[in-house]
Amino acid sequence: MTYLYALLALVAGACLPLQVGINNTLRAGVGTPVVAALISFAVGTACLLGYALVMRTPWPATAMLGALPSWSWLGGLLGAFYVAVSIMVAPKLGAANLVGITVAAQLVTSLALDHYGVVGFAQHDINLWRILGALLLVAGAILILKN
Repeated sequence: MTYLYALLALVAGACLPLQVGINNTLRAGVGTPVVAALISFAVGTACLLGYALVMRTPWPATAMLGALPSWSWLGGLLGAFYVAVSIMVAPKLGAANLVGITVAAQLVTSLALDHYGVVGFAQHDINLWRILGALLLVAGAILILKN
């Protein structure tokens, strides 16, 4: 089962640069990154709503929503920030540079999140292998930027 999750993560990761390119085409057509991001999120919201309705996904009770930590509502804000910034900077950086920078930043941030076990992640100690892996990935991103 772990392999299936890894495969899904791999496919999702491969979709990110495609999403940025598609959103940039949308930006070119509508003239502004914010409107392109808004349209992208509207399409995504419609798809998720349709899926939830077809799958008869149970909706949470109001009390359950009210009991969530206040920071748990920030995921949409962070997603909107990522998509809007990607649309803005991708034409200047290119796909490989953008992805190299964002993946390196994601990995370094993820190491800290795992180490401290915050925002819903289980705690996983940072160790030499994890640090070395992150350094190699950051070095790879730097090499990609040297075009």
